Amino acid sequence: MRIGSLEFGRYPLFLAPMEDVSDPPFRILCKRYGADLLYTEFISSGGLLYDAKDSLQKLDIYEEERPVGIQLFGGDVEQVREAVSVVDRANPDLIDINFGCPVRKVVCKDGGAGILRNLPKMLQITEAVIERATRPVTVKTRLGWNDDSIRIIEVARMLEEAGIAALAVHARTRSQMYRGDARWEWLRRIREEGVRDIPLIGNGDATDPVRIRDMFAETGVDAVMIGRGAIGNPWIFRETKVWLETGEKMDPPGWEERLAVVAEHLALKCEWLGERKGVLEMRRHYGGYFKGFRNAGLLRAALMEQDTMQDTLETLLNFEESAPYARVPVRSLASRRKVAARPVLPRTVRGVSVESLSGAPARSSAGSTQ
Repeated sequence: MRIGSLEFGRYPLFLAPMEDVSDPPFRILCKRYGADLLYTEFISSGGLLYDAKDSLQKLDIYEEERPVGIQLFGGDVEQVREAVSVVDRANPDLIDINFGCPVRKVVCKDGGAGILRNLPKMLQITEAVIERATRPVTVKTRLGWNDDSIRIIEVARMLEEAGIAALAVHARTRSQMYRGDARWEWLRRIREEGVRDIPLIGNGDATDPVRIRDMFAETGVDAVMIGRGAIGNPWIFRETKVWLETGEKMDPPGWEERLAVVAEHLALKCEWLGERKGVLEMRRHYGGYFKGFRNAGLLRAALMEQDTMQDTLETLLNFEESAPYARVPVRSLASRRKVAARPVLPRTVRGVSVESLSGAPARSSAGSTQ
């Protein structure tokens, strides 16, 4: 599979762009555990043009993450066109257009999935981004606005003819939001009747290794984009690659590994956002990290009461007297900008080389052109 100059191995697994989730600290962890391509949180074109601090900060990319795509959204054609130049200067490996976000405050202005009600404008925005960008452009969208307006086959053909390098489809309509089952039968139809020469990336209900394997097998997609299944679970990439290659189910990460990853996630959050904001934003991740563990609710409640990184780490690492002690990593984001650190992975998993499972893409050059 190929997107521009990026080449991927078998069964590529991508981290979906998720607001308040897919930031540099979490992306670094997902990359370590096997994600082949990462996407940023979606970024407002208007926010970039008006120098909004939060929007500009979302452009941060670290060499350790690559390849990474920056996702842009907006409903004003000229505004999106101008914002592409700002995104280009951040030097991502690709630029992705968000035509899939179902949130009301986004769709009301033709952003995200709102554009599915105006396909001519969708084409105008796509062409504007491709015209201005100096690297591959991809799109993420949904099946349609509602069940009465599913035109994804037409959309897929239109966007490919416009020149996009890959298409990701969340197999639900906007009206479904995240309810009900993803309709994978549409992914098969898009593969057979829609896109011709570009990769199709499947998204929706890819929540565990078995489901991800089934999506590959049942739909014929070229890659799977993992969203909610990765929240609090960066190990899903490693576990899925082992399952796809060997058919064996990995044991879930032990308590010590889980504590170490949560501690590092917190430390990186605080470094990237500042301690106060980092501690507060990290609170939304604890439920996912400790889901299914005995006394997980008590641990989460105790963590939610802490206001400093040190107090949070002490609560985390000393919650259960019998829990192994996990040292907090000391590497910093600042150092990651200069040198791409080698991902820390076990050399083998159940006798299978991690390198053979990672599907890491070969890159011809940074900031590749289309």
